[in-house]
Amino acid sequence: MKKVYGSAAEALDGLLFDGMTIASGGFGLCGIPELLIAAIRDAGTKDLTIASNNAGVDGFGLGVLLETRQVKKMMSSYVGENAEFMRQYLSGELELEFNPQGTLAERMRAGGAGIAGFYTRTGVGTQIADGKEHKVFNGETFILEEGIFADLSIVKAWKADTTGNAIFRKTARNFNPPAAKCGKVCVLEVEEIVEPGSLDPDAIHLPGIYVHRLIQGEHEKRIEQRTTRAA
Repeated sequence: MKKVYGSAAEALDGLLFDGMTIASGGFGLCGIPELLIAAIRDAGTKDLTIASNNAGVDGFGLGVLLETRQVKKMMSSYVGENAEFMRQYLSGELELEFNPQGTLAERMRAGGAGIAGFYTRTGVGTQIADGKEHKVFNGETFILEEGIFADLSIVKAWKADTTGNAIFRKTARNFNPPAAKCGKVCVLEVEEIVEPGSLDPDAIHLPGIYVHRLIQGEHEKRIEQRTTRAA
């Protein structure tokens, strides 16, 4: 099976449609699939529901899809650093489903494992629990959270072989593996593609069985917040 494509646009060909749900990896600007996000923007696919820890920043990451009004709903845990996100949400233009960070990661992991839902204590007694089923286990109240089953997963890794076995570098390993697993189709972008057998099997973070298409590209790697001190 051919998995390596020449560009982000080629890798997404035939996968995009209006109203789809996309799971996107990364945290802040770390480990985000910036090339695939840009290709979705260029494709003009609209009314998107995006499950991602956050929504990038103004003008970069998922922020570019907000600027073009292609996103209908965000399922996120942290939505700071993006003025356009705030403007659209407060004006009622954008739907937002808040998730505690661990709950969002587990919802993605559950979807990838074929688990329809799970009970958690996180969010009990808050707005997060409104409208959700409550159940008592051993005297403690839990709420039911549903797994996320996306139409498409877009993720970014450091290295992968041509079969899709991937390694994430440091913090980029946060939301990328669970996001990759919960989509019907997973498209992966990497900094370097190597031949099968080049990567230590014990170092693989995402088995290639989850990856359907992949591309190699150059990445900007912006720093979200730069903090310095006097010499």
